[in-house]
Amino acid sequence: MRILSVTAQKPDSTGSGVYLTEVVRELGREGHVQAVLAGVYREDEVRLPGGVDFFPVYFRSEELPFAIPGMSDKMPYESTVYSTMDDRMVRVYMEVFRRKIKEAVESFHPDLILCHHLYLVTALVRDCAREIPVYGFCHNTDLRQMKKHDLQRDFICEHMRELDGIFALHQAQKEEILEMYKVEESRVHIAGTGYNDRIFFRKADRAMEEEKANDGGTSHPVRIAFAGKVSQEKGVASLIRSLALVETGGRELQLTLAGGNGDEGELGRIRTLAEACPCPVIFAGRLPQEKLADVYNESDVFVLPSFYEGLPLTVMEALACGCKVVVTDLPGIRPFMETYVSHAPVFYVEPPRMRRGAEPCPEDLPVFERKLAEKIGESICAEQVHGPDLDRISWKAVCGRILEAAAGSESGKSFRTN
Repeated sequence: MRILSVTAQKPDSTGSGVYLTEVVRELGREGHVQAVLAGVYREDEVRLPGGVDFFPVYFRSEELPFAIPGMSDKMPYESTVYSTMDDRMVRVYMEVFRRKIKEAVESFHPDLILCHHLYLVTALVRDCAREIPVYGFCHNTDLRQMKKHDLQRDFICEHMRELDGIFALHQAQKEEILEMYKVEESRVHIAGTGYNDRIFFRKADRAMEEEKANDGGTSHPVRIAFAGKVSQEKGVASLIRSLALVETGGRELQLTLAGGNGDEGELGRIRTLAEACPCPVIFAGRLPQEKLADVYNESDVFVLPSFYEGLPLTVMEALACGCKVVVTDLPGIRPFMETYVSHAPVFYVEPPRMRRGAEPCPEDLPVFERKLAEKIGESICAEQVHGPDLDRISWKAVCGRILEAAAGSESGKSFRTN
């Protein structure tokens, strides 16, 4: 089968980009011929699996002289905020993507199109490719944009209802999609998320170190890791403040922050906060996946204190590398984990109240940070366990659910796999 994957932004710099790339890689292993259409800068080194055709839409170019609009208002690279786009920018954006979508369809001849984010470019794909099955993936930031402003709202909603199918990360997100876009329930499927087991796994030297620790021979500090955008919305400031409250039984703490932030002002404020932290805070920057796997393997606990998430890949990756995990108890995450990764060493923190979508109420942060510190302390004291069974969240399993749903639809019967 010939499959075209589409994203409006960089295909390898955010969680949704990793999702796209990993799905492309796994479908390639299964023998499908593929192409990717994405928004990039000319200087970008786009890393896609070998043999994948690429149709770039260039921003900061003569056609599109502004930065890439990001599904999050704060991206880990220079970006435009959707809500600040004027009518001229939106018109040019839509014209350029229409041309590139038609070029890709006419040149590549896809049997199936997979679009990431239930937003403007996915609506354009549906409008331009009427004779081809088109499926959309929700990554949560699309729902967030729809709640914040009205940019092309009617056009987006109309064409989301015309998609052959939609993939949600979990049941809570599915319910939100049904409410937001008024689509038929039978068209929304739960695909979940996966992790790359060829990169993220528990290494032999980690296993030996854990055995030594269980025998009482531990001497290193408790190593805590975070991976993602180093920002307030990911809870990084609260994480740093919480470390002063963690009960460790006399052991020292060390925090590694893996990830970037396109907002230098916000990153500077977080660095200032880190300087006052009673334990060392290492800013590792954005890392390739192989280096990130090393960070997980060198860490005892992975913490993701986000205030807004879909279904974070980093949690799965960290578990696969042997970390215990502390994560905010956001909608859908706990039920998914309990269904697909039962008995995983995951500790959930009650989130603060939110205002204006994804902004925590300032008066709730001290309580949130105390609870976060308590769960980090619990995870440190918890007995080390062998890695949980992650077979149901492999990319192979995710792609199986994707193709099964597509093949089961009326439009997808022509490409049912053997």
